[in-house]
Amino acid sequence: MRVATFAAAALGAALLLAAPPLLARQSAAMPQAGKAVPDNLAEHTPPAQPIPYSHQTHLSLGLECGMCHTNPAPGNLMTFPATSVCMGCHNTVATDKPSIRKLATFAKSGQSIPWVRVYAVTKGVNWTHRKHLDAGMKCETCHGQVADMAAMSQATSVTSMGVCISCHKLNNAPTVCQTCHSWPANEQ
Repeated sequence: MRVATFAAAALGAALLLAAPPLLARQSAAMPQAGKAVPDNLAEHTPPAQPIPYSHQTHLSLGLECGMCHTNPAPGNLMTFPATSVCMGCHNTVATDKPSIRKLATFAKSGQSIPWVRVYAVTKGVNWTHRKHLDAGMKCETCHGQVADMAAMSQATSVTSMGVCISCHKLNNAPTVCQTCHSWPANEQ
């Protein structure tokens, strides 16, 4: 009896000690006050890019997302800027920096910069930036405070199905499966 009582007491103490971190992780995955898309629970290291690029530096100059990233039809992905867009400023700005010299080499050869995409749509999800932009969603909603990032990383948990559903509910958008997933008509 004493062993069982001791074991129950030890289990209860362990649960009480574990509860705050578990609750913190659960609440972090839920929409945070004023945020439809919560931050990732763990920090994600920015991928190595072919040219160092700071959204923080560029956005502090007054540039806006749509000046560099366009959304051509059908609207699924935002584009990386054409090298010529970058060179619009960097023909005269910071031309002595090695990264700008590398940019100029890409531009002169007519090559696109092989940027590494930071966020990827999960396989099986039909997703479009266009519908979200047309609905008035801001880039920061899904991608976090990009203006504060020296290097772009997966700051938010936007690729999580639960987060998508929570955001849709919060914004009165449809949450039925077919909103984001295609189902074969003949599938039983």
